[in-house]
Amino acid sequence: MAGSAHAYLRGNTLKFYEWLKAADSTLPQGPPIWICGDCHVGNLGPIANSDDEIGIQIRDLDQTVIGNPAHDLIRLGLSLATAARGSDLPGVTTAKMLEQMIEGYEETLADDGDGDKIRGKRPKSVQVVMKHAVARTWEQLAKERIENIQPTIPLGKRFWPLNKKEKREISELFEREDVRCLVTSLRSRKSDARIEVLDAAYWVKGCSSLGRLRYAVLVGVGKDLSKEEALCLMDIKEAGQSAAPHNAKGRMPQDNAERIVQGARQLSPAIGDRMLAAHLLERGVFLRELRPQDLKLEIDRLTREEAMTAARYLAGVVGKAHARQMDAPTRQKWRDVLRRQRSTNLEAPSWLWSSVVELVASHEAAYLEHCRRYAIDPGAA
Repeated sequence: MAGSAHAYLRGNTLKFYEWLKAADSTLPQGPPIWICGDCHVGNLGPIANSDDEIGIQIRDLDQTVIGNPAHDLIRLGLSLATAARGSDLPGVTTAKMLEQMIEGYEETLADDGDGDKIRGKRPKSVQVVMKHAVARTWEQLAKERIENIQPTIPLGKRFWPLNKKEKREISELFEREDVRCLVTSLRSRKSDARIEVLDAAYWVKGCSSLGRLRYAVLVGVGKDLSKEEALCLMDIKEAGQSAAPHNAKGRMPQDNAERIVQGARQLSPAIGDRMLAAHLLERGVFLRELRPQDLKLEIDRLTREEAMTAARYLAGVVGKAHARQMDAPTRQKWRDVLRRQRSTNLEAPSWLWSSVVELVASHEAAYLEHCRRYAIDPGAA
């Protein structure tokens, strides 16, 4: 996280949630809907649905809850503002970015909420990652994720061997009919095809994965494993408790895996429909097939024009995820709320501007302190 202020922002969600809980009474209360909960730029990106259609949607739903949609707007605004500062853009650009952001979000609320098409021009960063996503193959995914295109997972630093109990329970999990249906529902596979676990390993995904269940499972589909669609890489991830503030009256599943899957299906159907909640080793987990087209959106350096375009477009992506959960009167009411509390010189709500400014300042101070500790003792930071 010491690499940049933006990296620190992405990796330190608890500080953001602490601020939200303290400031919640000063924020507008939007309709209680499923929100991402950690809606920074890196959690958006290209996602392929079960029909191989690719679109930009929210791609990480670990923190999803039923909550206040204003929280997602603030998190996105903070992420964009931090990216702008990392690109040496002036504060005036940040103010204009927030204007574009709120306009892009409101535009989607004015739509009927159906479909996934986002108004406005795609920023260059999105065009590049979409082009990359469309051209990606399973072989590229395999080389990137497991460093191998053979039907095995090479053990080493990233992948650790399983014990007998883990092997047995993973094999039993993939014998379930709902898991078989999930695997065969993608990539034009035959619905009655048999599946088998070819290999599996514990997947080390950074420090955050230690102590939690995370497995990579290579699955064969059908009899002829030479076909590209006959191999799939399944990700099994333990579902943790969400730290994001939620609506006390919202009816969410108590099981965290069910919560994540339900939130994903509401916010990002392209990925939610490819997920399944289950239990493994007496813990809640969710499964999904990793697709070559599923990529993270990286915005490291921005020009002024790119910053404006990105803010408007990405806010439209988030707005679409929110709007599909609201009926027309609810969308209109939420739009009316967003149009209040605006100054004569800034076409963005004052609460959004003041929230982002306060959060940028506090995160910058916390980031510098983190860097100081890292410089003194890299192992302790």
